[in-house]
Amino acid sequence: MVDPIGLAIALLGCVVAALPAGIGSAIGIGYVARVASGVLAEDPKKFGSLFILVALPGTQGFYGFLGAFLGMMKLGVLGNLVPITPWQGVQMFAACLPVGLAGLVTAMWQGRVCAAGAELVAKRASEGTKGVIFGALVETYAVLGLLATIFLQMGVKIGS
Repeated sequence: MVDPIGLAIALLGCVVAALPAGIGSAIGIGYVARVASGVLAEDPKKFGSLFILVALPGTQGFYGFLGAFLGMMKLGVLGNLVPITPWQGVQMFAACLPVGLAGLVTAMWQGRVCAAGAELVAKRASEGTKGVIFGALVETYAVLGLLATIFLQMGVKIGS
């Protein structure tokens, strides 16, 4: 039998993996999209250079979704639920925190970095790659948050 308290805590962890990362991605994309829209108003030909900068902060939302999905798979949500104690639920909750929190913070900062990259493209379109590289440096810490969640989830012993 599945303990409803343990399952609820673990599923709340899955929410904490996905929701903050998705919110951070929306905010980060908003930062850079506002700048990119201003640049495009002056020169629509720069869309290709700006698209990657606008899309880059959105990856954290995908990382959060992946962390949540892997957690739900471990719990058997898409099939037969596995037995889980409240303590195991707390462990799963804690395992989901890194990707959610790292996704929230890095997506917002990455949006600011990419907005600066969009300003660079406005003045020197050929230098857009440098803005993407700076944004990718922030991305590194989102990836580390995802890896931490995956490794921590692997360490939670659930089931018989």
